[in-house]
Amino acid sequence: MLTVIDILKRTTEHFQKAGLEKSKVDAEWVLAHGLGCKRLELYLQFERPLSSEELEPMREMVRRRAKREPLQYILGETGFHELQLKVRPGALIPRPESEELVELLLNLAKTTPPQRIIDLGTGSGAIALALAKQLQNAEILATDASAEALELARENAVHCQLDGRVQFTDSNWLDGIEGNFDWIVSNPPYLTEAEWNEAAPEVREFEPKSALVADEDGLADLYQILSQALPRLNSGGLVACETGIAQHPQLAERAKQLGYARWESRPDFSGRDRFFIAWK
Repeated sequence: MLTVIDILKRTTEHFQKAGLEKSKVDAEWVLAHGLGCKRLELYLQFERPLSSEELEPMREMVRRRAKREPLQYILGETGFHELQLKVRPGALIPRPESEELVELLLNLAKTTPPQRIIDLGTGSGAIALALAKQLQNAEILATDASAEALELARENAVHCQLDGRVQFTDSNWLDGIEGNFDWIVSNPPYLTEAEWNEAAPEVREFEPKSALVADEDGLADLYQILSQALPRLNSGGLVACETGIAQHPQLAERAKQLGYARWESRPDFSGRDRFFIAWK
């Protein structure tokens, strides 16, 4: 019988041939998920023999990953800012950059706690739920134009024991939404068509293009959010968006034209302009 270390080595080699950048780590995740243990616990049972019944579900996961399906979709979940979220095709996989946006907002909340927040294009609900967990006195609304994404977001609210803390509603950005907000936040589509065509197969072949690509060189949805947000912000309120790294000059010019009081760029952990914030 093959042991855990045998299967790990074979799977790693198979993933290497498939062109996976993190072949060993991906193999560990698949094997751990198949065995129902934590990834690091594999190292405590390397010599354990595996039965054919244990190996069978792993074979399908290995096949899917070798075809470049995202690991998160295969595992059905991913970690995001102290939360464990369900993920599946039809909604964007939460990214580390969006965790950075949450951290940025939580730092701002230390001086001016928001009372009412809306997360536009919530997808899996990641940003809205992470804020709900930390800002327990804030009223939070989350929107998406995708019924599939909203269903997943609602499931995640229950899964994270935050149901009732976030209201979810079907909307294209702020269309049909009533009332004003202290914060309007979003991780909207901002890739260009060229960037989409150059994206890894995991992105291009499996994630929803509508959640990633925007017209006008990736700026169309960001422009619409900035335009809709200004009259819907309370005095001193802010709109904060995750963006492409080359879009901030255009966003600053648009914020100026629209009449925002001030705006600024914030870098991600790699030092690139990733977050754009404008205040009323």
